[in-house]
Amino acid sequence: QLQLVESGGGLVQPGGSLRLSCAASRLSLNYYGIGWFRQAPGKEREGVACIPSHSDRTNYADSVKGRFAISRDNTKKMVYLQMNSLKPEDTAVYYCAADPAVRVMCTFAFSRYEDWGQGTQVTVSS
Repeated sequence: QLQLVESGGGLVQPGGSLRLSCAASRLSLNYYGIGWFRQAPGKEREGVACIPSHSDRTNYADSVKGRFAISRDNTKKMVYLQMNSLKPEDTAVYYCAADPAVRVMCTFAFSRYEDWGQGTQVTVSS
């Protein structure tokens, strides 16, 4: 079982940028599909970005397309979420999650993701 750890959250002004990181404490993420999800107060958890285990065919929610980018660094065994042009509505707790299946495409279906991190808070405010 993976133990995922997110980092990189914080307070940023509108228009600013943050880079979130996702790492596994005991195993490599290199062969897992990874999804980034977020949950704002009073709202349901939603998928933001994902990358499958065996391709670079990333997928993004419409609300973040062109602003967010997911990537993996296999040498560092990390997955990142680069967030640019942040808006107040991006404020949420951000989670990374791991899909152990071999896939070349990813979705935000919760049932695919077996391991979840504890989340990191992102606050966009002036």
